[in-house]
Amino acid sequence: MPNPDADAESGINALIPRFVMFILDNLICAGHRAFIVGGAVRDICLCRPVTDWDVATSASSAEIKSIFRNVRRFDLKKGTVTLVHAGRHFDVTPFRGPANRLRDDLERRDFTMNAMALDVAGGRIVDYRNGRKDIGRARIRATGNPESRFREDPLRILRAVRFASELGFRIHTETLDAMTRMAGLLKNTAPERVREEFMRILLCPKPSAGFSLLRRTGILAVILPELLEGYLKRQNRHHRYTIFRHVMETVDRTPPIAVQRLTALFHDIAKPRVRQKVNGMWHFRGHEAAGAEMTVEIMRRLRFSRERIRQVSNLVRHHGIDYDPVWTDGAVRRLIRRVGPEQIGDLLDFRHADILAHGLHRGKIRLLNELRERVRGLSDPRTGSSLPRLAVNGKNVMEILGIPPGPEVGRILNDLFEKITDDPGLNTKAGLTAALERMKTRIQTGIRP
Repeated sequence: MPNPDADAESGINALIPRFVMFILDNLICAGHRAFIVGGAVRDICLCRPVTDWDVATSASSAEIKSIFRNVRRFDLKKGTVTLVHAGRHFDVTPFRGPANRLRDDLERRDFTMNAMALDVAGGRIVDYRNGRKDIGRARIRATGNPESRFREDPLRILRAVRFASELGFRIHTETLDAMTRMAGLLKNTAPERVREEFMRILLCPKPSAGFSLLRRTGILAVILPELLEGYLKRQNRHHRYTIFRHVMETVDRTPPIAVQRLTALFHDIAKPRVRQKVNGMWHFRGHEAAGAEMTVEIMRRLRFSRERIRQVSNLVRHHGIDYDPVWTDGAVRRLIRRVGPEQIGDLLDFRHADILAHGLHRGKIRLLNELRERVRGLSDPRTGSSLPRLAVNGKNVMEILGIPPGPEVGRILNDLFEKITDDPGLNTKAGLTAALERMKTRIQTGIRP
């Protein structure tokens, strides 16, 4: 952990991008005060790469727009002017508070570690609330009264968990208590904003730590209550909280890729709803399909894109791979076809994490690796897909069989695809035309093809 009380100011100017200096210089030359604020100052104190550079100024929004009238900009956030340079966004915001003072602005920020400002002109870090000391103690503490800060923006309750997860910090007791009392306020927060913070927690190096905190503070019960259904009551001293614990272990073992982490989080989401006890053993028949439906419902509620919902629900629906070495090549191709060539790799990677989380290592992993090799071996090196394209199309089917457009055409094409899945050598125009002619003969003689 770097020492935040060291001479952090020395050499800082070398870290500041030229465009940020351009913003500061222009505001100061126009007679205004201007400071780098927020996460950039925090990350400088932590010796972390700075990704977001924000500036607070005594200038009004209208004055900011006038000063930077020749710079590409937009103003989607209330009061904030976002300048665009080299594909990056830089927020310039008037001081918050009626007195138009830096101190009032910093006092309104969420946590002390974010309530600091860098005075480049004066060569100093402005820190009214001992943010650097809290950073040195690896502590997240609300600026001033935590309840006031959370009422101003309830999303800060979730942001505290996200910062704790990303930085490995602990949350100060008073702040944590206020989060627990006020977690219900998140119900009225825009789902899109909740989703963004939620995803950043999910993509942390060890998401289970963040989710444990979400559960203990009651936040999880507000934003994702379905996951708590897997937090089972103690059954005996050897068998506790099995589904929730397994899900967390799977998430931790999954690569930090959004689709895979979401699949890991939701793959067993329906088990508590479909579980049945038979002869003293729990069974979860149909949990994959039920889980896919719940995944769609949850992700729609959190305003995920249609494509992301499709990807994750598809993997949840097909995650229960029960591979057997006796599978024919046709059976492997059918798996690829069901999942989709573009997602079969994600499914196998997720399944690897799922097996490890179950503690089923050697035999299951060996079989999964065998399946992976078979998928790779059956794939066309030019396209990466093992699924052939039919040498005939719907128009050919209608012409040869003399049938109109409709569901029957699709059924026949699917039958042909099943044939070439087992034997790709049949997939020629002549071979499939002959197969269609045979179908035509059977239709004419009253035998359904």
